[in-house]
Order: sequence, then structure tokens, then C-alpha cells
Amino acid sequence: MTAASHLLLLFYCTDVTPKDQPRPFPDGFMFGVSTAAYQIEGAWNEDGKGASIWDTLTHMDPSPIKDHSTGDVAVDSYHLYKHDIEIMKELGVHFYRFSISWPRILPDGFIHNINEAGLKYYDNLIDEIVRAGITPFVTIYHWDLPEVLQRLGGWANPHIVNWFADYAKIVYDRYANKVPYWITINEPKQICYEGYGSDAKAPMLNLSGIAEYLCAKNVLLAHAKAYRLYDDKYRKVHNGSVGISISCSWYEPATDTNEQDIQAAQDARQFDWGLYAHPIFSYNGDFPHEVKKNIYHKSAEQGFPKSRLPRLSAEDVSNIKGSSDFFGMNSYTTKLIYRDASLEGMYPTPSYMDDISAVFVKDPTWPQAKSSWLQSVPWGFYKLIKEVSKLYDRPPIFITENGWSSGLGLLDEERINYFKRYMNAMLNAIDEGCQVKAYSVWSLMDNFEWMNGYTEKFGLYEVNFGTLERYPRKSAYFYKEVIRTNSLDLYYEPENLTEAGHSARSRTTADDDNELI
Repeated sequence: MTAASHLLLLFYCTDVTPKDQPRPFPDGFMFGVSTAAYQIEGAWNEDGKGASIWDTLTHMDPSPIKDHSTGDVAVDSYHLYKHDIEIMKELGVHFYRFSISWPRILPDGFIHNINEAGLKYYDNLIDEIVRAGITPFVTIYHWDLPEVLQRLGGWANPHIVNWFADYAKIVYDRYANKVPYWITINEPKQICYEGYGSDAKAPMLNLSGIAEYLCAKNVLLAHAKAYRLYDDKYRKVHNGSVGISISCSWYEPATDTNEQDIQAAQDARQFDWGLYAHPIFSYNGDFPHEVKKNIYHKSAEQGFPKSRLPRLSAEDVSNIKGSSDFFGMNSYTTKLIYRDASLEGMYPTPSYMDDISAVFVKDPTWPQAKSSWLQSVPWGFYKLIKEVSKLYDRPPIFITENGWSSGLGLLDEERINYFKRYMNAMLNAIDEGCQVKAYSVWSLMDNFEWMNGYTEKFGLYEVNFGTLERYPRKSAYFYKEVIRTNSLDLYYEPENLTEAGHSARSRTTADDDNELI
């Protein structure tokens, strides 16, 4: 069977339209929307907030951001949060996943200087969320590390394990009585590989092959310490759930007959998400076998006296193993992988990419988003959920991010098609026994998309960054209907929406079930 026919078969097996419409979600299934503090809050230096690594990066001259923008104002949710909660209430979401800004709480990163104004902001935000009948779902860390801590090495410094636990304790003390769901850390790979091993995210250290692995160990230990802290001091009274969100892409061998390609795909999956998931969720704990083996052999070839991958001690393994009540999965796309001996030396040494030693490509027939890295491949989402369930004994899975980028415009048919196909693939996995309990769209509204600034739009709501008005896209109406009916109707289309008429009523209170604020 050729690679093309193999992929076509997968598409038909996992992306078919079911005969019975609509398809129900399980009883109690939760729908939400996700954001992150730096991307939406603005107020970057107000009310005692300290500088984060993203404040530092976006104020560099020349700017490394695609459109030279910053998150100084972003969508100004710091001041407009009540309106944003009204939007969520109208959507009907069950939960709102948002992050707390570490430097807004601890301007210097350390607990000697607690910013009460920052705590009060999140008091007001959480209270407003609860009043709206929405469940607050808090991410403790979503990339905005206090700049002071980065000067001390940031996530490459083992002391950050205690610094993070100190910060988490302040947050738990203040909000554990109101917040039932917690994410300790969002997307370790993006923190470690993209921020420390490359220049794709702040702090842009670009020290691949070493820095991302130091970071990985410390992130896992910091997560575990925050989890154990909740377990020991808060769970008995508040009975909340604590997890971690891991970015997960599916990697498919470019051919299904070449053993090297099959192994390359397995290696890529373990380096991408197994590096962080395996120590927490696997029966044996520790880093994945493929990761340990590849880095050990590459290190020896390169003249290192021992593996560049830091060792997890028996105590580390014990602390990390089982330190999550659910698997938080951020997933968007799929890549094809192959291994070609003739390409030896294509990556720098040492480096994360050389340790994987594979080539990542996309099928040109896959629908393409505004973001160059994002293609719609729903069968990959299905296979990912199935693989995580198989590897880790069917853990509860919360899809904490899933979304599609576009340009300007309210009639976002491609985003709706993406949601339909990915939700359908997710329902296929649920029907086959996977314990997916929640799904959250990235994102509620357009926001600062890191190195791409405001050039890519992921929002259910479009934002006019001149006036900061929010306008519902067609996808907002679609998502509202999914939540209202607790089902997926692949044939449902919101009616009577035009680009002009859509905008005109966007900031008025809805009069019927098909209109949004």
C-alpha cells in the first residue's frame, strides 16, 4: 500500500459522516474557551505588575515580533473582563480556562513582594465568572515568567522548582475555595524547546541539545511539587482537580512499509509529548525509552562523557509519577515523518532536531490555516487520542486547546469545518472507549499570538484592535449550538448571517437564541 493510499484509508475510517445526526456528546461533557494572561490582559505595567519575559522580548529593538506589536494593551481584558464574561455567558460555555500572570502577583518573582492589587484583580475576575454560572479553570503558568527569575536562569535553574511552588501556594491559598480545576503549567515543550532550545519563544536562548532538557526536568519537578502541594494541603477541603496541559501533535510515518519511517514517527511522538507525559502518566515513570536511547547514543558520538538528558532520580520519578488528575491535551495538527540516511548532518549538533533525526513534512492536500504550521488533519487527532489512551491506561482527557487560525472576517467557514471534523474525530475516539471529558476552543477572541503578534486570528470573536470591540464570528454561533444541544450536527449552519449585518448587532444584547452579544 502506498503512503497516499494509506492516508486516504485513514481519512475514510476516522472522518466519515455518521448516519445518525446529530451525534450526542456524553452526559456531563464540558465545553469551554481558553485564553492566556499575556495574550489578552494588557495593562502590562499597571497596578504594581512586574515585567515578564514577554514584556522584555516585545520591547526589544529591533522587535522580533512579526508585526512589531506587543501585549502592552492586547485586547485589554484587564479592564474589559466583565464584557468578556458576558460574551462567554451568551455562548453558554461551562468553563473558562484562563491563566494568572506570575509577575502580576509577584512582581519580582519571589514571595517577599506580594502585589495585593494583582490578587484583587483575579478575585474580581473569578467572582464575576462564578456569578455568570461559569466554572473557573485556572492555568497557574502560561509562559509569562517574571523577568527577574529569567536573569537567574529561569527554567534552566533547578531552584525554580521551589520558586514555582511558592507562587502556586499563594494562588491556591487565595482561590482554591473558588476554583475546582487547575492546570499547573501550560505546554512544557513550547517553554523548553521553543524558548530555551530555539528562538521561537521567549526568552529565545537558542541553546538546543542541552537547554531544553534541563528545562524539561525542572518543569516536571515544578509541576509535581505544585500538584503534591495541592494534594497535601487543599484537596481534602476543596476536592479540586489538578493537571498539566501538554501540546500534542500526531506524527504519522510517511510510508507504512519503511521501518525507519515508522520508528521515526514513534521517536517524534515521544520527543514531542512523551518527554513530558511519560514521566507523569506511564506505569514505570521516567523519560521515554526512545528519548533516553537517542540522546545517549548521540551524546556519546558527539564526545559528551554522559547523556545530555538529565537523569531523573528514583525520588524524582516517584514524585512526578501520577502527579495529574487528568491529561490536559492541547492539539491542533499532524505531520508526516520520514528518515533518510542521505540527509545526515542536516541539523546542527548537538540539537533537539538532530536527536530525533527525522524530517517533518505536510501533505499539500491538507487544508491550510493562516498559520503555516497548522493544517486540518482530523484523523490525526483521532489517532492521538487513541494512542494517549492506550499508552497511559485510559486517563481522563481534557482537550484544553483546539483551534484554527484565519485572517480578518466574520464568516469563518473554514474554522467551522475544522471544528466539525475535529469534534467528529473526537467523538469517534469517545465511542471507542477513550475518556475525553472536556473540550475547550482556542480562543475566545483574537489576541496576541506570540511571535506572530496580531497577524493570525484564532478567536470565536474578532477584535477590532483600534476600538477593542469584539464581534462574533459565524463559528461563535456554531459553537453555541453545539453547547446548547450537547451534540454535533455536521449539517448545522447558523442562518441569516452576513458580514455587514453580523457586525452591526455585535455589541447589542441578543433577542433570540441565534444571536450573540
